[in-house]
Amino acid sequence: MTPFTERVVTIIRNIPEGKVMTYGQIATIAGSPRAARQVVRILHSMSKKYQLPWHRVVNSKGMIGFQDDEYYHVQKFSLQSEGVEFNSNGIINLKIFQYQPDRL
Repeated sequence: MTPFTERVVTIIRNIPEGKVMTYGQIATIAGSPRAARQVVRILHSMSKKYQLPWHRVVNSKGMIGFQDDEYYHVQKFSLQSEGVEFNSNGIINLKIFQYQPDRL
């Protein structure tokens, strides 16, 4: 595992229940601000193996990135069950629910 991948996995593991982070935010904290798509790939390939709370990662607009109805609803339900709220357009208020880690 590359150092960047290790940092991404650590960051995602530390997102607390009821909070979200964005792909770009994770990439920046992990040391590569332009690697948001790499964060997506890491989530896709390693979530199950490392039991990552993948549902706590959203896009920069505060929206679920999945286009597939099933995964979209699983992620939305998982977040709502943790207390994350969506507005009528399916957007999470990042000012309220975005996790800002002090240090990892």
